[in-house]
Amino acid sequence: MKHNKNHDNAPGAGSPLVAVHFEFTHPTARTVCVAGTFNNWHPTTKSMHSSGNGHWAKEAFLPPGDHEYCLVVDGQWMPDPLARETVANPFGGRNSVLKVASSPEAAHLADAENLPLKNTNKPKQPKL
Repeated sequence: MKHNKNHDNAPGAGSPLVAVHFEFTHPTARTVCVAGTFNNWHPTTKSMHSSGNGHWAKEAFLPPGDHEYCLVVDGQWMPDPLARETVANPFGGRNSVLKVASSPEAAHLADAENLPLKNTNKPKQPKL
């Protein structure tokens, strides 16, 4: 079996993978990685890159669907504080949930469904 050296799962021709951007801020972190269902929970294959001042980022290419993941910060597993949703994991902690849409249009629709409704109708003034 040939080893796939592309650990970031960059898309190839005809690949249905979607670009996903992870961000994290921690003022004293020395290493930050992303581990989840998309990489068999391997804690070091998706290392985030430091841009200085405690800011970390990673772009990955994932298939559409729901993915559970955690951040591994200096060896400590934790849910992503920016995640919209978390679920309990079998170790007594929480996993973050990432919902990857199959297209940009589907992503915008999913985001719109989560927005609060605003009533733009002005209340009627009682007639005196």
